[in-house]
Amino acid sequence: MVNAPDTILHRGLFATLDRSNPVASAVAINDGIFTAVGHDSAVMKLAGPSTRIIDLKRRRVLPGLIDNHLHLIRGGLNFNMELRWDGVRSLADAMAMLRRQVAITPPPQWVRVVGGFTEHQFAERRLPTIDELNAAAPDTPVFILHLYDRAMLNAAALRAVGYTKETPEPPGGEIVRDARGNPMGLLLAKPNANILYATLAKGPKLPFDYQVNSTRHFMRELNRLGVTGAIDAGGGFQSFPEDYAVIQKLSDEGQLTIRLAYNLFTQKPKGEKDDFLNWTRNSKYQQGTDYFRHNGAGEMLVFSAADFEDFRIPRPDMPPEMENELEAVVRILVQSKWPWRLHATYDETIARTLDVFEKVNQDMPLEGLHWFFDHAETISDRSIDRIAALGGGIAVQHRMAYQGEYFVERYGFGAAEATPPVKKILDKGVKVSAGTDATRVASYNPWVGLAWLVTGMTVGGLRLYPQRNCLDRESALRMWTENVTWFSNEEGKKGRIEVGQFADLIVPDRDFFSCAESEIADITSDLTVVGGRIVYGAGAFKALDANMPPPAMPDWSPVRSFGGYGNRVGSDGKAQAMRAHAMQMCGCANACGVHGHDHARAWSGKLAVSDLKSF
Repeated sequence: MVNAPDTILHRGLFATLDRSNPVASAVAINDGIFTAVGHDSAVMKLAGPSTRIIDLKRRRVLPGLIDNHLHLIRGGLNFNMELRWDGVRSLADAMAMLRRQVAITPPPQWVRVVGGFTEHQFAERRLPTIDELNAAAPDTPVFILHLYDRAMLNAAALRAVGYTKETPEPPGGEIVRDARGNPMGLLLAKPNANILYATLAKGPKLPFDYQVNSTRHFMRELNRLGVTGAIDAGGGFQSFPEDYAVIQKLSDEGQLTIRLAYNLFTQKPKGEKDDFLNWTRNSKYQQGTDYFRHNGAGEMLVFSAADFEDFRIPRPDMPPEMENELEAVVRILVQSKWPWRLHATYDETIARTLDVFEKVNQDMPLEGLHWFFDHAETISDRSIDRIAALGGGIAVQHRMAYQGEYFVERYGFGAAEATPPVKKILDKGVKVSAGTDATRVASYNPWVGLAWLVTGMTVGGLRLYPQRNCLDRESALRMWTENVTWFSNEEGKKGRIEVGQFADLIVPDRDFFSCAESEIADITSDLTVVGGRIVYGAGAFKALDANMPPPAMPDWSPVRSFGGYGNRVGSDGKAQAMRAHAMQMCGCANACGVHGHDHARAWSGKLAVSDLKSF
């Protein structure tokens, strides 16, 4: 048969997100594109003798998830070296993992836990102590990054990085010391994370071939969770083009299993203008392929505009030179027709930044440029309207799912009720989408982000948002699919299951639309398809998976022992719901029907009671 499809998937329950054809039971795929989306009877007639037929057995099917803010390139270079505490439910389990990893990590390598978790996810509601780290690893360096607020180093790590009594205090950070001035093993971001980044950068790096392997394993982990696309936000200590050689090699060899649009992040304080002058001369916006393409500038444009989000300390004020430095860079970008993204946590920073954008727009119109703010937790109605007037967008991430307790502690529940005001942004018609900001400040698990949008709860169980700032499940899913495409200037190419769009889809292990809210964060994918190619299969679809990368390198890699999110090696991504686990772990009566074991609000509140954990 001429033009018969390569693949047909049938007997499925497709949520297409195509408003003109919202429900289907079968799709046909040819050359990586959906060529038919409809009912079994019509689509099956298109099959030819060589068409691959996949029976979905009445399973739910969704468009592939797209992360609007992921540090995939940097994360991939290091994934195989990192012990992930993402999704681990107790500190006892986390420390047991650490001890197992210490036992097999050869010198001079480190054991690293680099973000993606919060102390509030643990049943114990605390971080390990330095004494506990020293007992677990007397000779092996251990580095633990907790959000962007602190890093913990055992004595062996302090020796490895050379921090002593004579080490000067870093700008924008603190080395916590004892009474004699000796470092104790705690580094604090005050207010920026440079000391945390710089210390981590002192550790051993993987050889190039190992970094290639590591990046493949990170992409597979994302595929296991249903991610088929992402916008890479650059990152600290990630230089272009040197640190992009691995991802470029995988792209050239056709081994990318995530569609990736990348932004360029300046690395040089006071040298940002030179960076962007050089890059705009030598790189072209949108150069590349549908799997790896240039997406403009950011998230760092100038260091003077970066308001790091450590809610344990007061909001930082940006310096007076911010506007002039930012304007110089923005003019370069507008002249070169490069869009940009800009990290901004607080409305005070956003308002000052918008003054610059409005000034530039007077003689260099921003019309048609897909520029946007990242994060925007405390953005005001006025700033949302100003963004709308300039044609910009807002990319939100689930950072508050990991830091909400700290925000409430400092600013109160009233201020936390719309951080950010997602529902209001949607209602105002401003371009908005969702992502993670993984791998350091939050986990790369997209379902945690979807659960946060739907339930308004942190990973520790604290209800942050009233219902008016929560989304229904379809709206949340659109935030993770079709809405993201504006931010990479790929509208109409992907994000829906629709004829003519890229054949990127997932079959989750349970129905996103009907499972309990408490189960959303535990969803994984049983089948992930990118461009018509099966890149991950589990459960009933495991036999279809021919994309397994070689074993994680080196042989002591934590990925071999623990896998990724939730310590799920060999489990096909299945895990119990966090709430069920919390019920088993907490000390109150399991029949509690009033508060439902939702103790985080009590623990972080200002109640005049002597024993909050008995609440």
